[in-house]
Order: sequence, then structure tokens, then C-alpha cells
Amino acid sequence: MRLPLLFLHIAGGMVGLLSGTVAMVYRKGSRAHSVAGLVFVVSMLSMASAGVLLAVMKSQPGNIVGGTLTLYLVATAWMTARRRDRETSAFDWSALLLVLALAATEVTWGLQAAMSPTGMKHDYPPGPYFFMGSVAVLAATGDIRMFIRSGISGPQRIARHLWRMCFALFIASSSLFLARQHLFPALMHKTGTLVVLSFLPLGLMIFWIIRVRFANRYKARLSGRIAFEPVPHGGTI
Repeated sequence: MRLPLLFLHIAGGMVGLLSGTVAMVYRKGSRAHSVAGLVFVVSMLSMASAGVLLAVMKSQPGNIVGGTLTLYLVATAWMTARRRDRETSAFDWSALLLVLALAATEVTWGLQAAMSPTGMKHDYPPGPYFFMGSVAVLAATGDIRMFIRSGISGPQRIARHLWRMCFALFIASSSLFLARQHLFPALMHKTGTLVVLSFLPLGLMIFWIIRVRFANRYKARLSGRIAFEPVPHGGTI
């Protein structure tokens, strides 16, 4: 079973990288963005699922947790885009319990790796565990805030969708360009191209979140000024 799963894992990752890039380039809400986003979701869920199964077969607990976190990020980002404003469901409660368990596992393994004589836990040093654990904690915090507010809407909803999708894309890109640098020409190593390609999704994530936040605030202020601007006859427009 390993060979078909490996093919699905690799193919899903490649399609996910391409479709994710296309989705980031096109305007949010456009037809092209929606189609590319759907392809990205299907390919990333396929890649992560196959990766988790392979990790189970190879007894790689670290990759099991990492793959499961990727599944969580993609699934919750997709549900955020599909649902209506101020809407939550049983899926969100299940996702919260899952990410809390992932966060606890990542932090615990990070501490165990730091205190281990070899400085490793399941073949990984503390850094990756704490990094991914902090992402899981951030995601869990967002889920809890969403429940406290009885759902989210507007820019908060878009930002939740964006950062989760982009971080999942970062996991895919870093898994290829950083973890498998031997597959690429030496020139890409020397010029830092592989590092740039790996972290490009995070740069795009920051750009889009800032754009969404500031664009909506600007529109809100502009609407407020227009609504109460005096007109020659003493009324308002």
C-alpha cells in the first residue's frame, strides 16, 4: 500500500502548491479563485491524509501529528469560507478538541526533546515541535474566540480563512523545498531560492491579511464620512 499512498502524497502536494499559488494570485471571491481554492482543498486533504497513513505505517509519530494539523487547518479554513456569517456547528467543536490535543502533544514532545540526552524526540529536535505547537495554540485560541463571539463575520472571517489556508500551503512548500533540497540544482541552494519559495506563502499571507484589514477599515471610514457629509441644501447624503 505504500507505493499508491506515496504517489497520492506527492501528486497531492504538487497540485496543492500549484493551485494554492493560483488561488493566492487571483482576486478573492472571483470564479478563478474559487475553482483554484477547491482544487487546493481536495489536493491538500489528499496529500495530508496519505502522509498520515504513511507515517502510521512507518511509525513516525511526529509526521502523524504534523499531517493531522495540516488536515485541521485546511478543513477549518474551507468550512470558514463555506458557512454563513456568525454560524458555527458541531464540526467546529470537534475541530477545537482535535487542535487542543495536537497543541498539547506538540508542546509535550518539544519539552521531552529539550530534556532528552540526545536532544531529540521521534527523530525531531525541540524547535519544530514548539513551532508547530505554537501554531496549534494560535488556531485553538481563534476557535475559542469564535465560540465566545457566537461566530465571526466580515474581515475576521476572511482573515481566519486566509491564514489557515496560507499556513497549510507553507507546510506543503517547506516540505518540498526545505526538507528535500537534494532534489534541486545546487544553484537554487546557493542563491537562497529554496528558502524564498518555502516562505513565500507566509509573505503572501501577511500581505493579504493586511490588505483585508486595512481595506475594510478604509471603506468603513469613507462610508461614515460620506453618510454625514453636509450638502448645499443643509441635508445629508
